[in-house]
Amino acid sequence: MPLEMTAPPSEATQNKGSVLVIDDELDIREGLDMLLTYAGYGVELAQGGIEGLQKMGARAYDLVLLDLMMPDLSGMEVLQEVRRRDRDTPIFMITAYGSIEAAVDALKNGANDYFSKPWDNEKLIIEIDRMIARRRLEYENVHLKRALVERYSFPNIIGKSERMVRMLDLVGQVASARSTILIAGETGTGKELVAKAIHANSPRAEQLFVAVNSGSLPPDLLESTLFGHVRGAFTSAVQSKKGYFEVADRGTIFFDEIGTLGPETQIKLLRVIQEKEFTPLGATEPIKVDVRILAATNADLFQLVKEGKFREDLYYRLDVIKISLPPLRDRKEDIPLLVEHFFDSYCRENNKFLDSAAHSILRFAPEAIQILMEHAWPGNVRELENVVERAVVLATDAVAPVEVLPDSLLQANGIRLHRGEGGPLPADASLFEIVNDYERQVITQRLEQCNWSQTEASESLHVPLSTLNQKIKRLDIKIRKKGDGN
Repeated sequence: MPLEMTAPPSEATQNKGSVLVIDDELDIREGLDMLLTYAGYGVELAQGGIEGLQKMGARAYDLVLLDLMMPDLSGMEVLQEVRRRDRDTPIFMITAYGSIEAAVDALKNGANDYFSKPWDNEKLIIEIDRMIARRRLEYENVHLKRALVERYSFPNIIGKSERMVRMLDLVGQVASARSTILIAGETGTGKELVAKAIHANSPRAEQLFVAVNSGSLPPDLLESTLFGHVRGAFTSAVQSKKGYFEVADRGTIFFDEIGTLGPETQIKLLRVIQEKEFTPLGATEPIKVDVRILAATNADLFQLVKEGKFREDLYYRLDVIKISLPPLRDRKEDIPLLVEHFFDSYCRENNKFLDSAAHSILRFAPEAIQILMEHAWPGNVRELENVVERAVVLATDAVAPVEVLPDSLLQANGIRLHRGEGGPLPADASLFEIVNDYERQVITQRLEQCNWSQTEASESLHVPLSTLNQKIKRLDIKIRKKGDGN
């Protein structure tokens, strides 16, 4: 039965997978051990069904060779117990009887194939190779898809804070539904990114996502844009034109800042939600559409309802599920992640400060990070993104100093730069300015003691020379020549 082999395989060949042989006959186990080992497989042996189940409970195997007839537990009993726990591990049955009925029963109970004694060694190895390769490919495809979903479901929504994690969990839950969703959050929190993530993870992902800036168009033009018009509907309507609702049929339409919609447009939008149809301007027949509506607002819609500026019935149609985005000031632990994300993006865009894998090596100096962490961020993530883009453009080395931050941000945090070396601190100096002034004095004094040798000063201060040089540059300390007492 086993082929004659003149030399054992090298260790390099023992990487094709693991096979468990369950058989009560010693010569069968030894023969399969030699055959499979020579073919490059790692082999474990079990002399009966009970031992086989114990081994399978202790570890996973790429394939199992299972004898049909054994004294303690039959192969069929072992097969049924294995399949009760594990539907995936390939199992080849071995039978001495060549019984079609037994083989059919085994296949019905979850076996992948069967071989009758005496089998063809070459064919057995070919089938084992094929089965393990196929299962590995299936496994890799499943896990690749899962990894892609995990990595790309929300590629531009960055955050690990508790509020962001809860929000993203909710996005994942509602994406596959048909419900209308209201996305609430301050300007710059990323409401459109969330809308796009919902669309991308929905059954409508292959269809269009159409964004409408509700406040950027006058009411008459907005209605024509949304619902389309027929030729001659108004003076400049020289030809018929489809509106966004018709274009987005079977897809998603996103209303940004929906609180700015005028009363007439609100009425027509309510009809689309309720009746799933609309009538283009100048037309007489309605058009049926299947469109999911997502809406965003930075205003309190319920307050607008109480003020009579927004229809109550439309509000309740929109507010089926609400997703609230936290402002950046309430999730400051996400700032370093966002900074890293934007550095990667803008360093690639500007082809600056990139490593061999095209990842950014640029980072903010600790003092700059401290300012970012203490800022109130009234413009939220959009404001932070602008700050990082500016830093990428202005930075001259891989550590971006405080000076690359915009004056408006520094002033908002009570920080004034370029005071000049040696000048007095103002009476209303910020803590940042006081610390910088003290650090400037200490470094300047130590440089003077070391006759302006930066190497000696760095050793004396117990900091790397590169760190000292960065601080000298940031603090605008004028380096004198050695021996120059002036």
